[in-house]
Amino acid sequence: MEVKSEVTIKFSGSLPTATPAENKKVQILLTDQNGIVFTAQLNAKSWRKAESNMAEFADWAGAVSGKLGQRTENGFEIIDAGIQVFEKKPKEVKAEVGAAVSEAGASS
Repeated sequence: MEVKSEVTIKFSGSLPTATPAENKKVQILLTDQNGIVFTAQLNAKSWRKAESNMAEFADWAGAVSGKLGQRTENGFEIIDAGIQVFEKKPKEVKAEVGAAVSEAGASS
């Protein structure tokens, strides 16, 4: 059996603080609701693109994903990490759903 462990950490509100790292990378720390700290090194170009996307979107959410790495003192490393920032679109209220249910009930 072959098993791969991958992880996606979702965040919103603000971007994590990035500190410069070697080989044109930046390091970020993400702490989840249980206090587990995930450490990821990202390509600096990807980080700048995420910052740019965040500034363009009124409401957004982000995700850091990669392979689950070694356990650290407070959490885990994320290996081969990537980052994406998505625009949150407002959900449309669907008034037609109630009408469709009423019609379905009437035809029974």
